[in-house]
Amino acid sequence: MGMPSMPELLIVLAIVVLLFGAKKIPDLAKGMGRGIKDFKKAIKEDEEETKEIATKDETTVEAKIEEKKSENA
Repeated sequence: MGMPSMPELLIVLAIVVLLFGAKKIPDLAKGMGRGIKDFKKAIKEDEEETKEIATKDETTVEAKIEEKKSENA
């Protein structure tokens, strides 16, 4: 199953215009754009939180290693 051809795309576009109306389509596209933007923002924030947690864990592990070294010395 390949890419849809031009006549198939035009038929789909015509159906979308009939269902939603020409005035509603830009609002739908704007809403989708906002949704994608918010999704990307949430992913980026989650990655930053993960990095912060990893850094804190790494610092804690290093502190425990130093503590054990000082106990053994």
